[in-house]
Amino acid sequence: MAAAQGVCLNHIARESADVKRLATFYQQILGFEQIESPKFGEFEVIWLRLPPSFSLHLIQRNPSSQLPESPYSAASPVQDPTNLPRGHHISFSVSNFDEFVLFLKDKGIETFEKTQPDGKTKQVFFFDPDGNGLEVGSWGTPSQ
Repeated sequence: MAAAQGVCLNHIARESADVKRLATFYQQILGFEQIESPKFGEFEVIWLRLPPSFSLHLIQRNPSSQLPESPYSAASPVQDPTNLPRGHHISFSVSNFDEFVLFLKDKGIETFEKTQPDGKTKQVFFFDPDGNGLEVGSWGTPSQ
């Protein structure tokens, strides 16, 4: 038996040189809402929530960090989602998959779509403005 009990995912944090830009993306594309964020003084944070309980914490990148920029913190949008590394993404599900994909395309977001052999699982892969991989899928809904 695991030591922790009643475990559930609380939040995911993303570091960004432009937390406002990243917050706007998640609000406009996936419907996150901004919630009250603590004030840390020396760096900016924006907390977002996807009801009912998932949170995304956007934290200003430390400009004096000795860590190099990673491919997941790009200065401009990554253009080729076919190269999204399979182990580095956040996944969401939607009930209006086809409409959502059209919305992404209307916004000029480069996407890579996939339908699994079962015909029920449809996925779209893309990047946020910092190059973080995103997957949105429709699991268990027959293809139309």
